[in-house]
Amino acid sequence: MKFSPVIKTAAIGGIAVLALTSCAANEQGAGGDGGADSSLSGELIGAGASSQGSAQEAWVAGFQTNHADVTVNYDPTGSGAGRETFQQGASAFAGSDRAFKAEEIEAGPFDACAADSGIVEFPAYISPIALVFNVEGVDSLKLDASTVAKIFSGEITKWNDPAIAGQNEGASLPDQNIVAVHRSDKSGTTENFTDYLAAAAAEDWTVGAIEEWPTEFGGEAAQGTSGVVEAVANGVGTIGYADASRAGDLSTVEIKVGEEYVAYSPEAAAAIVDASPLEEGRGDHDLAVTIDRTTSAEGVYPIVLVSYLVGCEQYEDAANAELVKEYFSYIVSEEGQSTASEAAGSAPISEDLRTRVQTAIDAIQ
Repeated sequence: MKFSPVIKTAAIGGIAVLALTSCAANEQGAGGDGGADSSLSGELIGAGASSQGSAQEAWVAGFQTNHADVTVNYDPTGSGAGRETFQQGASAFAGSDRAFKAEEIEAGPFDACAADSGIVEFPAYISPIALVFNVEGVDSLKLDASTVAKIFSGEITKWNDPAIAGQNEGASLPDQNIVAVHRSDKSGTTENFTDYLAAAAAEDWTVGAIEEWPTEFGGEAAQGTSGVVEAVANGVGTIGYADASRAGDLSTVEIKVGEEYVAYSPEAAAAIVDASPLEEGRGDHDLAVTIDRTTSAEGVYPIVLVSYLVGCEQYEDAANAELVKEYFSYIVSEEGQSTASEAAGSAPISEDLRTRVQTAIDAIQ
């Protein structure tokens, strides 16, 4: 579907209104080191994963410090909306908590891209997905995949259920209803979480890896990452899943891996990505990773979100190509990854992965 010029203008205007701190970042950039030497100028529009929100704020600020005449606007509408916006040509790039599926790429179209152009997509933001909960008198929990699946499918309904109590000896678990909070919107975070359940607890989670929560499981729905965190924080007996960088002061769950229980950390999240293969049958610059959710490797956290950036190999607008290429290069640089880690608690990508990603970015034209 093509956007008319009027609709495209409205969509981009909406993104600008909702943009993440671009004005403040431009003020920083005007006086930042290197800004005066940059020849780049213009406006870059992106949209997508809310999980990248804090990281995008930091990336925008850092990039605009070095490129004072560039404005970057990123609208954290969610992965599904971001992919649609990019496909419809209303943004130059997308953030997504999953890679485009092969059939989606084949079906197209990608209106920002030149005819017959492939896409560039790669892991840019790696973060554990934390299970956050709010149960009075309980500061920490240990759970295996089967128990997590039964909680979120509605099979386990009480906090003092034997399946929970048996893994948490000494915990004061109340005879209280469990309120499982899930995303109401189409979400890559949901797909990553359910992908873990489908792989590690296949007998208890039979609906597979899905972006939209199955209504038959009930629970409480909340919009976006911030909505889930708010619902858990303000609820009673609540548990939910969210990007770990947004967990704040909420209590979190240690997940059973092999014979051990592993707390989330950027290091444990990065370890599972490096241990997982790239998907086969993709284009040369499409670096989609197949995460091994069932690993028993020591110190690996399996509920991990790998959030991608997506652009065109070849753009219809050469100005977009130049801006996207430079912005993506900054994001995956050692500086960009360190900036995101400090701002959002994400795991910097490895040097080996950075080399492969930069090769893909260099293909943009």
